[in-house]
Amino acid sequence: MSENGTTEDYDVVLLVEQALTPQDAAQVHSLHEGLDQPVTYHVLLPLEDAAARIESAMGSLTAGDMLASPTMPMSEVDLEAVRKDCEERSDSELARTLAALRASGATARGQVVVDPPIDALAAKVAEVDGREAIILTRPHVVAEFFHLDWTSKARRRLGVPILHLLEHENFDEQAEGYGDEGVTGI
Repeated sequence: MSENGTTEDYDVVLLVEQALTPQDAAQVHSLHEGLDQPVTYHVLLPLEDAAARIESAMGSLTAGDMLASPTMPMSEVDLEAVRKDCEERSDSELARTLAALRASGATARGQVVVDPPIDALAAKVAEVDGREAIILTRPHVVAEFFHLDWTSKARRRLGVPILHLLEHENFDEQAEGYGDEGVTGI
């Protein structure tokens, strides 16, 4: 309890790569059932990177495509359209995530972030005096192997427990994962 006699929230900062499914949201919420204080989830969803989308699309062009077309067809209007599309997608994914968490009975707030994900996570944990952080990602075998993934970076930087969950897998499926995949914590 705080000095004024009210129960303080147990703040959990959630860093997600994409919209949570209702099952993912229910699984996250189930982690905190039975706590004596109210739990508030603070969801951070990084803005989909327009530059990465363009780079990825360009990377899928074959050498023949590049030689046949020496000037790239992307205009300033196209870049602005991609940026706007990325913002709209990120806003939509955040709204779906918050709706899924709230449908599971959780209290949830969120924001799309433009800062590097771990910087945004660290700032939010400090801002809300977060008690733990949860990172939900798709499997990133190469990044995790070299400890370049969000979870490894967060463990090095934050002083709170970090839980890494793989989206779209239940706890049993994650427990059967390989090595550092699935549920991990400090």
